[in-house]
Amino acid sequence: VVDADGRKVPFRALYGERKAIVVFVRNFLCYTCKEYVEDLAKVPKSFLEDANVRLIVIGQSSYHHIKPFCSLTGYTHEMYVDPQREIYKILGMKRGEGNNTLGTSVQSPHVKSNMLLGSIKSMWRAMTSPAFDFQGDPAQQGGTLILGPGNEVHFLHLDKHRLDHAPINTVLQLAGVKTVNFTNKSQIIDI
Repeated sequence: VVDADGRKVPFRALYGERKAIVVFVRNFLCYTCKEYVEDLAKVPKSFLEDANVRLIVIGQSSYHHIKPFCSLTGYTHEMYVDPQREIYKILGMKRGEGNNTLGTSVQSPHVKSNMLLGSIKSMWRAMTSPAFDFQGDPAQQGGTLILGPGNEVHFLHLDKHRLDHAPINTVLQLAGVKTVNFTNKSQIIDI
């Protein structure tokens, strides 16, 4: 993988020493990925540090898109790219939309936009970015893993379509990290 400064980092180094939640996104222009990463950005660093877990997002574009995407989403945890999609292929992540995408009853709790509005926003971002490109293969699906330390695989979810993200709190719980309230509503506590 490649970091935001163009340095190559062996994939194994991301989870070799300690447990890591690794989220592979479709592409940086994908509105569902943007909204999912906006929610990942809400995970406090202290929650991750307390559990000794890394939170890592991997895209499949040029590394030049990492800093603008982090700025757009407010994401401050680790982010890398796999520009040739080598790890995506090794892990068996699909290309193309699987069944149950349009008019689906499966809705990611982290996606707030509808398909039409989200697609328009994605296209606008593509047209107004300095280098007009799709920031990765638009047909590539992503996935979520919990790995390490070492070669241990604790969890694997391969997305079937753009709305098939693993719920973040489920992933946090499985990794031993405190969960996050993603709603903007204040919590009511019964006494």
